Amino acid sequence: MPVVFRFFSVLPLWLLHALGAAMGWVVFAASPTYRRRFVANVALAGYSLGAVRAAVAHAGRMVAELPRLWLGAPMPCQLTGDACVDSAYAAGRGIVFLTPHQGCFELAGQAVARLWSVERGPITVLYRPARQAWLAKVMETARNRPGMLAVPTTLAGVRQMLKALRRGEAVGLLPDQVPPEGQGQWAPFFGRDAYTMTLAVRLAQQTGAAIVLARCERLPWGRGFVTHFEPLAQPLSDQLDLAVAQINQAMEHLIRQCPEQYLWGYARYKQPRGEAVATAEVRA
Repeated sequence: MPVVFRFFSVLPLWLLHALGAAMGWVVFAASPTYRRRFVANVALAGYSLGAVRAAVAHAGRMVAELPRLWLGAPMPCQLTGDACVDSAYAAGRGIVFLTPHQGCFELAGQAVARLWSVERGPITVLYRPARQAWLAKVMETARNRPGMLAVPTTLAGVRQMLKALRRGEAVGLLPDQVPPEGQGQWAPFFGRDAYTMTLAVRLAQQTGAAIVLARCERLPWGRGFVTHFEPLAQPLSDQLDLAVAQINQAMEHLIRQCPEQYLWGYARYKQPRGEAVATAEVRA
């Protein structure tokens, strides 16, 4: 597999996206479980499948561009709203970048690393190591690059993020990722309670770091990407449950700006072991 990754990492982006779009539809057609979850999540958000059908192909594009993202030449990425990033860095309190599973979300971290790390220090990003040994090695190598430090979802990784924020540096998280049991709480997400990580809120509350929202939009025909930045609409609540709900609302806001590039097939409403099923039911 590493050889295959190397091969795909040198292909042009337009070709990777074409192959990925086809792969996305093949998986959608071949997997009833994935298809049902995709359709159900889309409906919860108030969309019809026809309105966001492009998301089927974009899910495949996300997978196909990973070899290029991890091992290939830098991909073109424009920025919008980056003035709010400059302002947050100038405050000297560190930044918590939050992005959902939308578009090329990993590229947002790379963009921050390329543009601000020399002056402001590296961005520390949290990731869940792969179970396959070969893929775990590729991920570790690819994500630890100049200006970017990848840390695993462990207590040691969290401590590294806290230290980075206290130095005035940045960290990056995907707050719509389902956390392990005991590391989250139930909060509304598109009208249904979802088990939601508390880490993003705790990092900001314990360090006073600014929260900046980011989404990386994939442009058509392999023309690259645009990463959009914006501040959190309202100051983060001091109450944990309200703050967690606030982060989910912010993710909904980003997703609705480009719903056709969200990973609707992601198991966002997964039930961690030991958590009560009743709290995850759809709200009336």
